[in-house]
Amino acid sequence: MNEGLTVIMTECTSLQFVSPFAFEAMQKVDVVRLASLSDPELRLLLPCLVRMALCAPADQSQSWAQDKKLILRLLSGVEAVNSIVALLSVDFHALEQDASKEQQLRHKLGGGSGESILVSQLQHGLTLEFEHSDSPRRLRLVLSELLAIMNKVSESNGEFFFKSSELFESPVYLEEAADVLCILQAELPSLLPIVDVAEALLHVRNGAWFLCLLVANVPDSFNEVCRGLIKNGERQDEESLGGRRRTDALRFLCKMNPSQALKVRGMVVEECHLPGLGVALTLDHTKNEACEDGVSDLVCFVSGLLLGTNAKVRTWFGTFIRNGQQRKRENSSSVLWQMRRQLLLELMGILPTVRSTRIVEEADVEMEPNVSVYSGLKEEHVVKASALLRLYCALMGIAGLKPTEEEAEQLLQLMTSRPPATPAGVRFVSLSFCMLLAFSTLVSTPEQEQLMVIWLSWMIKEEAYFESTSGVSASFGEMLLLVAMYFHSNQLSAIIDLVCSTLGMKIVIKPSSLSRMKTIFTQEIFTEQVVTAHAVRVPVTSNLSANITGFLPIHCIYQLLRSRSFTKHKVSIKDWIYRQLCETSTPLHPQLLPLIDVYINSVLTPASKSNPEATNQPVTEQEILNVFQGVIGGDSIRLNQRFSITAQLLVLYYVLSYEEALLANTKTLAAMQRKPKSYSSSLMDQIPIKFLIRQAQGLQQELGGLHSALLRLLATNYPHLCIVDDWICEEEITGTDALLRRMLLTNNAKNHSPKQLQEAFSAVPVSYTQVMQILEHLTLLSASELIPYAEVLTSNMNQLLNSGVPRRILQTVNKLWMVLNTVMPRRLWVMTVNALQPSIKFVRQQKYTQNDLMIDPLIVLRCDQRVHRCPPLMDITLHMLNGYLLASKAYLSAHLKETAEQDRPSQNNTIGLVGQTDAPEVTREELKNALLAAQDSAAVQILLEICLPTEEEKARGVNPDSLPRNVQSVITASSPNKEMEEGEDNLLCNLREVQCLICCLLHQMYIADPNIAKLVHFQGYPCELLPLTVAGIPSMHICLDFIPELIAQPELEKQIFAIQLLSHLCIQYALPKSLSVARLAVNVMGTLLTVLTQAKRYAFFMPTLPSLVSFCRAFPPLYEDIMSLLIQIGQVCASDVATQTRDIDPIITRLQQIKEKPSGWSGLCKDPSYKNGSRDTGSMDPDVQLCHCIESTIIEIINMSVSGI
Repeated sequence: MNEGLTVIMTECTSLQFVSPFAFEAMQKVDVVRLASLSDPELRLLLPCLVRMALCAPADQSQSWAQDKKLILRLLSGVEAVNSIVALLSVDFHALEQDASKEQQLRHKLGGGSGESILVSQLQHGLTLEFEHSDSPRRLRLVLSELLAIMNKVSESNGEFFFKSSELFESPVYLEEAADVLCILQAELPSLLPIVDVAEALLHVRNGAWFLCLLVANVPDSFNEVCRGLIKNGERQDEESLGGRRRTDALRFLCKMNPSQALKVRGMVVEECHLPGLGVALTLDHTKNEACEDGVSDLVCFVSGLLLGTNAKVRTWFGTFIRNGQQRKRENSSSVLWQMRRQLLLELMGILPTVRSTRIVEEADVEMEPNVSVYSGLKEEHVVKASALLRLYCALMGIAGLKPTEEEAEQLLQLMTSRPPATPAGVRFVSLSFCMLLAFSTLVSTPEQEQLMVIWLSWMIKEEAYFESTSGVSASFGEMLLLVAMYFHSNQLSAIIDLVCSTLGMKIVIKPSSLSRMKTIFTQEIFTEQVVTAHAVRVPVTSNLSANITGFLPIHCIYQLLRSRSFTKHKVSIKDWIYRQLCETSTPLHPQLLPLIDVYINSVLTPASKSNPEATNQPVTEQEILNVFQGVIGGDSIRLNQRFSITAQLLVLYYVLSYEEALLANTKTLAAMQRKPKSYSSSLMDQIPIKFLIRQAQGLQQELGGLHSALLRLLATNYPHLCIVDDWICEEEITGTDALLRRMLLTNNAKNHSPKQLQEAFSAVPVSYTQVMQILEHLTLLSASELIPYAEVLTSNMNQLLNSGVPRRILQTVNKLWMVLNTVMPRRLWVMTVNALQPSIKFVRQQKYTQNDLMIDPLIVLRCDQRVHRCPPLMDITLHMLNGYLLASKAYLSAHLKETAEQDRPSQNNTIGLVGQTDAPEVTREELKNALLAAQDSAAVQILLEICLPTEEEKARGVNPDSLPRNVQSVITASSPNKEMEEGEDNLLCNLREVQCLICCLLHQMYIADPNIAKLVHFQGYPCELLPLTVAGIPSMHICLDFIPELIAQPELEKQIFAIQLLSHLCIQYALPKSLSVARLAVNVMGTLLTVLTQAKRYAFFMPTLPSLVSFCRAFPPLYEDIMSLLIQIGQVCASDVATQTRDIDPIITRLQQIKEKPSGWSGLCKDPSYKNGSRDTGSMDPDVQLCHCIESTIIEIINMSVSGI
């Protein structure tokens, strides 16, 4: 192996290669340059020049004709041209045929060295034969030898071999052999592809020289040859003789054409082959393009390989470094050694002053910083020094390079140098510090350790100066502080992550290697108390946002809060956090939300059970109100510019998270006998939560996860601010239509003040024109601009209840109220509830608060009775009712958690009783649920009562049953045309609209909690409302689930109500489930017939018999069962009166005839005498009345079935 290596290094040293000047002249066919070449240089290019001169050109221009004459003149004096001309005179077609036959013969013989068709009967060696042969035979000799090598290469399966060949080794005939080789390849390109020829030349002596001559005579093939050689090359070139020969050949090619060297290097990286070649080409380029101050190409190239995103390239080059260190070879001949030497020279070239650790020992530690012993880096060298540090980190951390003593010494000298106070200097110090942490083995002696400690002390001292001078907010001081905190809390993995993040690379650092650094930090430089005291004095970052990268004070404070250092050393951090929250802007810094969360935890949870008072102080209510100043009062449309929207949203997040965490930890705090202060409800009422959430919605990209976090907190603690209808309404208000309306905004609309609106309302009884005009202009304003008008608008709502107010005014007020509801819902609701109270003379109206309305949401319905017949204002009232019902649930849940400690004493009495510890909590939860259910059902019952017509409306002929026409038309008999017209008129009344609004709300309540629907129907309500509820509330079908349970109740009234409800549901929802429940109801009615007394029988069947008509209408298969039930009821009634009178027998007889021949009685329903109420039944016995009712029911069923047929 060593002999072969020596051959490689010495075989081409005495030969002349094509110069870059000559190659460029050939590439560009620059005849003037070619003419300036010396005879030895021109001799190497003769094959191509002779072919150019003799072959017919494709270019027929005059300029080429002149150039061709110059070439002929240039060749006329060269003796070797004659032999090349003789070579071109051979019959290459016949030669190619013979070569093909020889290839086939070799293939048949299995590559053996049998007879040769090209060359037969060699009398002497190849060299003598070549000397004595003419041109055709010379061509055949070289072609036969070349084909033999090419065949052996193809059969070697990638294993390298060295072929000894006299023809390519004899120095006397090298030029003639090269001429023959070039002519053969040029004339037989299909037989001898240039890439295959290049691959074969690597296996012979002087192959690199032949290859350069071949490519120089075909300059266009340079890239093709290089790519082919690289593609067929080894992944690690210095591991084998073949790889080294290939690398040397390609280096010679690139020296011949240096302009393409970097392109060839790119091919090396692309293919992940021959890493030594890539480094060697870079070293050659670095020497040619040396730059003293800038970052060298070698540093950039190696850094790009190890720190790039391509993991395959990183692994490939890392293997090259590791393998290079393991080889026991002469260092100077290794490409890796040359690379390391060059990097070390570059590093030493930028060291400020050559220092040794002995100088540090002798120097006074308290010397001034500007003493020459500690002279700093030059400003122009800082960027290069940073690049070198990152490169060495990558080499050692990723590629596994083990630095020599010299390299380690020089690296430590560079890392502990002192850069100027510039942004690049800050970056350099940060990199140096992280490199010390990552590779602590660089510090091996006590002198070096002392040098490092002095440098770290200098960092601490100069940190403030660097930050103020460089203008960089993220200075290395914060990183020092952060590392110190991590060391104190033993978070070594966090230090490793910090180091990797700063260096910009993922390297393996053993936690054990940080032990010495930990001792230095925690005992000599930064004690925990020093860290805590220093952190509070660090100024907050002005306009903190995600655009400010690096390690900031907020990172340090966050870690100190996590380790509870502030509470441990009784250092107040509240003011610092408050100032930092106020100094924020978009885009939101990702560390802000974790900081708030850990701060809240430190306020609520003590650092240890032994010291329950060791907590931080919460932000005061006044400080919170100061942030929202200008938004709270509503006197200003715009936000106060003193605090950004980011600061306000962060403080809102803090308040909501604090309250949620306080409730979640109530039990834990009670066990520790701690009760942290909760923020008052008056504070929460003054924070414009919905307004801020709406602002955040438009900044979701800039706010990161803050918007979604706020929505989560709202949904949990303020569900009344997350009503779906409000979000939909808000989309409409902020959509394209709103933008178009604002384009119509005139100056008149902007000029209307709240005072003018109040004056216009004062003139309402006389004139409505001015109010209408102002209200229409206000609809063009945005929600924020409407805030000043809210009080005037709500306080005058009572005037709108008087008769004669135009509907347009009412609808406009409703529209404006809904817009205001998107920005100030809670305050708006309180003002509206107080404004709509009933006005009673000599009785002072009570002013309700937000807390009053959350405790008792039914206050909303204790409004002026006229609101119940004013649909626009009723819509507002229902909206508020829904919101306060949701708010009441959240309020009671929070109250339950707040007072959880009240149950603690009761548990002492149950010690020893298994399973009773949680009994009080379960009882309180059940009581809360019962109260909420009673509250919701009471609201539903009140709303249903509102749907009933008043006495005055009844006098006017308003019928609540006229609303659901689809149900009523099938339950009642067909009405005359006059009655239908009256019913249509009733559809346009205010009662109808109010009923629709109420039904929509009830539908939402039933869907949200089906138990409310069950509770309300178990309580019951007037049967006159059943047609309305079944037809107007789409979710009424859920009643089918619990009607069997309702029928099974012992109270007769509930059974009657269940059957009447079922009759309407069967018509509305004719489903298989409805059929089974209807069949159950008929069976229950038959059972009750046998057990009820006479009085109860009359009370039960009189109201339920008409329901049987609906059953038959919806489900004809029940006809037989129902008819049998009716006959059975009639027989029971007849038997009860048999002893009193015989008048009942004709009725029973008719019932039997009707059952047997129903078609004969179908016309009886038209007889007025069979109508309900047409007979004088007042003096009849109850059983007789029941019999007549049965007869009417049967007639109606028959008529219905006949008319249906």
